[in-house]
Amino acid sequence: MNVTPHLPVLVVIAPLMAAPLAVAFASARLAWWLAFIVSLAAAGMSFELLASARAGTVLSYAVGDWPPPWGIELRVDRLNALVLALVSTMSAVVLPFARASVGREVSSDRVYLFYACWMLCLCGLLGMTVTGDAFNVFVFLEISSLSTYTLVSLARRRQALLAAFRYLIMGTVGATFILIGIVLIYMMTGTLNMADMSERMQALTHLRPVQAGAVFILVGVALKMALFPMHMWLPGAYYHAPMAVTAFLAATATKVAVYLMLRFSFTIFGPTLILDDMQLGIPLALLGGAAALVGSLLALANSDVKRILAYSSLAQIGYMALGIATGMVAAVAGAILHLVNHAIMKSALFMALGAARNLSPGETTSMSMLRGAGRRMPWTMAGFTIAAASLVGIPFTAGFLSKWYLIVGTFERGWWPLAALAIMTSLMAAIYMGRLIEIIWMSDPGEQTPVREAGWLSLVPVLILAAASVYFGVSTDLTAGVAFDAARTVLAEVPK
Repeated sequence: MNVTPHLPVLVVIAPLMAAPLAVAFASARLAWWLAFIVSLAAAGMSFELLASARAGTVLSYAVGDWPPPWGIELRVDRLNALVLALVSTMSAVVLPFARASVGREVSSDRVYLFYACWMLCLCGLLGMTVTGDAFNVFVFLEISSLSTYTLVSLARRRQALLAAFRYLIMGTVGATFILIGIVLIYMMTGTLNMADMSERMQALTHLRPVQAGAVFILVGVALKMALFPMHMWLPGAYYHAPMAVTAFLAATATKVAVYLMLRFSFTIFGPTLILDDMQLGIPLALLGGAAALVGSLLALANSDVKRILAYSSLAQIGYMALGIATGMVAAVAGAILHLVNHAIMKSALFMALGAARNLSPGETTSMSMLRGAGRRMPWTMAGFTIAAASLVGIPFTAGFLSKWYLIVGTFERGWWPLAALAIMTSLMAAIYMGRLIEIIWMSDPGEQTPVREAGWLSLVPVLILAAASVYFGVSTDLTAGVAFDAARTVLAEVPK
């Protein structure tokens, strides 16, 4: 039996079914194994879908045998196949680290619930990515969001409850905006199927409800991706959540929101409506530039490493928004590529930080904790250093490649001040990350400390992602190749 046609639904159903099983097991060990195996299976299915998409095949799956546009459709093309592979792989990579660290940050009687919520979050993220139905974007968004709020709140520290509550309020506002926009578009087009909606939209772009719906959706998605100034939920959620949750969310949640921005802006509404008729590219570019600047300044002003990395994420999201706003193939491809690269490098940084903290007596993530860490745990800190180099954009790392395409595309658009701002904020990243590297490798730990590496459950994921940051900076066929093909497709250009 050929299961390939059923993979779009299986990749979503697997984590959905795993969540109640994890609760039924009521065992932290069994729940972790279930989550890990399901994540590996989802990654395998996602890469099979990516291979089909790279060959030019667009897979369509009709749920319940109701043909689209009447029934719910799951649809996989180059763009979302890449995101599916990213999300599922990051879940599989971060879960070993979670097993090593969650026991310290989550009460032992709640650990199995932690993995159940992890599976629900994964289901929601994959569902948002693969669905071809606009209303189901909202449904899967709520599944992902509600489980994420719970994951943040499960940390032992009481501040996590407040961070989760703030996240809930902001997330609810964003989801409401998205739902209002979907309702307005449905009223005008009479369909929820995204492919059908895109076709019917061509004759309706001049209508005010359509334009209002576009604004509602894009503002809601911008809030979910933590685009400045709608980013206030991100620093607290990242800082107070368990470190494994922070590593997972930084690699997936905002990246799926960036994917939704691309999907709605270009595939459904179309670049003509968004960039030409409504001129939304300019405010989006300005917000992206502001995010890059403000995030970099806040990172420079902080002395807590976890907050530095959180504010750095705000800056990197700004780069992606800037790339989308240009509407140029190189910049949009750079945004898609940076979506992948930033997920890899930032997850590695958070896990390496978490590994260092797990070997420290306190709960702090201040710079002083990393003093001389390169001598105490050289392999872990080597992974941190490589990921930091990729974040800055050092040549021969993945981060350099995506930033290069972003800046080239911005120059092609004629927005040279914003391109200069992107270069300047990258130099600012070199300052705040260079400060951390200096503390790690150049500072005296203060006492003679034997080498004590993180356990293999923590170390191996960090080294895998650090190696990926170098590999994808040198070998560009998979990530950059798919990114450019996807960019040409969503911008309705014929591949050269």
